[in-house]
Amino acid sequence: MQPYHEIDMQAWPRAMHCQVFRDSLLPSYCVTFELDITHFREQVRAEGWSFTLAMTYAACRCANEIEAFRYRFLGDKVVLFDRIDTAFTYLNPETELFKVVNVPLCDTMREYVARASQTAREQDAYFTGPLGNDVFQCSAMPWVRYTHISHTESGKKGNATPLFDWGKYFTRHGRTLLPFSVQAHHSFVDGLHIGRLAERLQSYLDGFDAQKD
Repeated sequence: MQPYHEIDMQAWPRAMHCQVFRDSLLPSYCVTFELDITHFREQVRAEGWSFTLAMTYAACRCANEIEAFRYRFLGDKVVLFDRIDTAFTYLNPETELFKVVNVPLCDTMREYVARASQTAREQDAYFTGPLGNDVFQCSAMPWVRYTHISHTESGKKGNATPLFDWGKYFTRHGRTLLPFSVQAHHSFVDGLHIGRLAERLQSYLDGFDAQKD
């Protein structure tokens, strides 16, 4: 588990909001928006990388830069992780079943894609155990150009792991667009924070240089 520190609920400005939403029937919510991946996709294709793995890295790297996405419940405590790693679904084309693969976040996309590719190939089990608190969960649905997505609910209100999903990319007015979804726990993440993630991620995609990252 990555290092974290416990939040002092008596001094934390968000303590009341956190408690109100934690007691909600469905404390997580999902927002879908479009990302322009025209430049990013060209860079990824030129390197011969998996778009899914590249997008996983991009989303998780940007989310790590926003504090709200690194809060979690740990028992009765609220903690803030120093860093959040990655978990993604990986489809076996022969069985058409997916496995969940855990990979630490790396310093560069080149390093991450190489490590994630190797880990996914070598992992035989579909599930290696319960996911830890210190991951972002990512999943691609490249067969559908969707406008909204929902997820299965475990019923555990303390599950605050953000989910990042994306669908089938498409072309509009000469640009390549991608439907991208964020599911987050309202105890920690407001619309403001999702908006910041959308802006940060779009900026990262626009300025991405595979030779430098």
